[in-house]
Amino acid sequence: MDRHIRQPPHSAGQPFKGLRSRIDPEQIPSPISVAGEDQALWSSQSYMTCTSEQPVPLSGSDYHAIDQGISTPRFLRLTTYTIPNSSDLARTCDVPLAAIIQPFAEQQPEEEAIPLADFGDSGPPRCSQPWCRAYVNPWCVFVNGGSKWKCNFCEAETEVSSGYFCGLDSDLRRLDHLQRPELCRGTVDFTVPEEYWAAEPDPRLMPSYYTPHPRSAANRQPQPMRYVFAIDVSSESVLSGLVQSACASLVDILYGSTSQSEPIDQPVIRNPCFPVASQIAIITFDRTLHFYNLSKNIDQASMHIVADIDEVFVPLREELFAFPHESRHVIEGLLNSIPQRYAETATHGNALGSALCASLASLAGRGGQIVAFQSSMPTMGGGALGLREQEESALYGTEKEKTLFVPRSSFWRDLGEECAEEGIGVSLFLTPAQPMDVGSIAIVPSLTGGEIFYHPRYNRALDEEVLFSQLRRFISRETAYNCLLRVRCSKGLRVVQYYGNVHQRSSTDINLGTCDADKAVCVSLEHSGILLDERADVYLQGAFLYTTASGERRVRTLNIAVPVSSLAGNVFRHADQEAVATYWAKKAVTSMTSRTLRDIRESLTEKCAALLLAYRRHCAASSPPSQLILPEPFKLLPLYTLTILKGRAIKGRNVVSDVRNYHAHRILSFGVAATIQYLYPRVLALHDLTDGICVPDPATGRIQLPALMRNSYVWMENDGLYLADNGEQMILWIGGSVSPQLLRDLYGVEAPYDLSTSNPRLPGLPAHFSTQVHHILTHRERQRGRKLKFSIARQDLDATELDFSDMLMEDQNNDAMSYVDYLCFVHKQITLALTGGTSVSIGSSNKTLW
Repeated sequence: MDRHIRQPPHSAGQPFKGLRSRIDPEQIPSPISVAGEDQALWSSQSYMTCTSEQPVPLSGSDYHAIDQGISTPRFLRLTTYTIPNSSDLARTCDVPLAAIIQPFAEQQPEEEAIPLADFGDSGPPRCSQPWCRAYVNPWCVFVNGGSKWKCNFCEAETEVSSGYFCGLDSDLRRLDHLQRPELCRGTVDFTVPEEYWAAEPDPRLMPSYYTPHPRSAANRQPQPMRYVFAIDVSSESVLSGLVQSACASLVDILYGSTSQSEPIDQPVIRNPCFPVASQIAIITFDRTLHFYNLSKNIDQASMHIVADIDEVFVPLREELFAFPHESRHVIEGLLNSIPQRYAETATHGNALGSALCASLASLAGRGGQIVAFQSSMPTMGGGALGLREQEESALYGTEKEKTLFVPRSSFWRDLGEECAEEGIGVSLFLTPAQPMDVGSIAIVPSLTGGEIFYHPRYNRALDEEVLFSQLRRFISRETAYNCLLRVRCSKGLRVVQYYGNVHQRSSTDINLGTCDADKAVCVSLEHSGILLDERADVYLQGAFLYTTASGERRVRTLNIAVPVSSLAGNVFRHADQEAVATYWAKKAVTSMTSRTLRDIRESLTEKCAALLLAYRRHCAASSPPSQLILPEPFKLLPLYTLTILKGRAIKGRNVVSDVRNYHAHRILSFGVAATIQYLYPRVLALHDLTDGICVPDPATGRIQLPALMRNSYVWMENDGLYLADNGEQMILWIGGSVSPQLLRDLYGVEAPYDLSTSNPRLPGLPAHFSTQVHHILTHRERQRGRKLKFSIARQDLDATELDFSDMLMEDQNNDAMSYVDYLCFVHKQITLALTGGTSVSIGSSNKTLW
């Protein structure tokens, strides 16, 4: 009997229309084999950033990078590492020019830390030209015996200060070249003097809050970051269990907690992770705002109620904030009492907008973080929202569809911009049981560099552990505030647009209230009309000005140098398909506010086909038009394009706008590695684990993980156990004919029918198989720094099987074609363009594609 299974009928997709060639799925490019080959390469050698012979490692590979004067790909990736010498060649190749910058990306433990250079009150050396002002970097050239240095961006010469002077060797390099990190490392931190301190934003005509305190005109002195935690205590929040979870999670990060571990079922002590130098404030809200005096000099917190939620003010100043270790008796007592205090509340509705305004008022003039726990649509106070006049389903496919992805009230955008300008990041933990218009409120974290944690239909028994780990990761990862980013590039190139959860105040700079290790920004580039010199390199420098969580003002520079070419083949040969897919994904979700979803999907397919067509015409013209040719650097591009189309942000069919807006926000924040994992989830066949796999090596402590499998039912079996993970959720699929022994070892039951979907958590059992699976889950948790929501999908039994099916990106699902069909469709468009001598135009000739 054939053990392989067919795709479930409830996985809705689009078939290929018309005749197509028979293609063996095993013969088409596989991301699993590509990733395996790349990992094998970097397991035996280090990646040297200035060695042109080495390819750039894939974002998901485990590699050791050595910074030789160019930032490692963890911090800075380009869509191509050979820049076209002209705009004409760039249009000919159709390879986008873009960079993805992740300033605080986490490094491997064995890699060298980012060096810190301190130039005292004079600040870091910079180009003297006022329109350039680039920072000194490894690609500057010292001239006149070392008394001047030539800027690699504008070629202007700048005097070297007496304190920075050093002679040159026979190669015209400074004698202290290797002792100066700014001259030999691509990524460097500089301490900066007072002139770099955050400036006070311009006053607004209509500020969102009232304060009796006059604003200072001086730049802000850097101080440790403050946190404001705002908790929704309306009846909806209490009934969902969010109030209890929020208070318990705050106690956990502030003072630590104890829990039972798996699989050994022993107490595990979680230490506090809140920054020692930071202060905390706690606000609760429903129809009114509740402030708490947390002074260490009182026995218990006193509450101050503000009933005016339209003209917000803060009744406390310094007493609102406290150091957790100094006021432990007050803060811990308050957090333990809040759930009991509101347990019987009958207050419906909440004033989230007013609570955020109050939090902004308390941090104004300083900056910091706001974290709000929210369970329902804000119906009172600033930015109050109500039900839409039309059903969402009636808007999809029309011009009004775009209104689902923009705030319904200007209040939310104004609030987000004000927070970003004040150096404040806003993050939201959302637990809605009903629609709450994420499209409106999400603009605040999207403009401030914040984050959204989305738990629809929150179940405390299942989701609280995930919420705990999310908040712990949120607090413990490297985070900066009062951030400003500017990207400089060589003559002949210019910055076009930034993509990310940022606020762009000018054509050159972007503001981020906060930025952390998991956030990335994409910047698109174009030629400025000047022909680039093939004999010289092109340079890019990202300058990230920020205040650390401990209160130090710094600027981090990220530098890269890449060659120029007049040959299309070189542009394609050194391209990075993962960076291109990341850029396309960010650009696609950014355009949701101005284009229909159908137009966006057709445009993505058109871009993919146009890029591959350009390769055929200019690099493989001698091949017959009927032959499918995928260049090595772009052989997975059709698959990645298809996965963007299948993502919940822009996929076809009706997906509630709250879910679309949440996933759009996440895509904008992702770096390259997170984007690729989100687009093409990792799937493991657990039933095939051998005894020696997933157990710690006695010498190194590392575990060898099993190989991943392709995302399709084609490679699945009825008697299998499969674990899918896309970085947002983790699903264990259990085949209907699975071995009873595997279920006994994993769950202690005999058959899938005996499993409880209400408690899918894996128990701690003494079986070897159980230990192996727990090691996999623990490894994944350590990789990302947090837990994922875990659920099970029993074959033909559970609704979660639909979610699992949607993660199998190579199948026909998510209102889109299968990988094989999509590859055939793209090839058909290329063939038509080649034979007809035209360009690719999906929208005009294939109106029924989507």
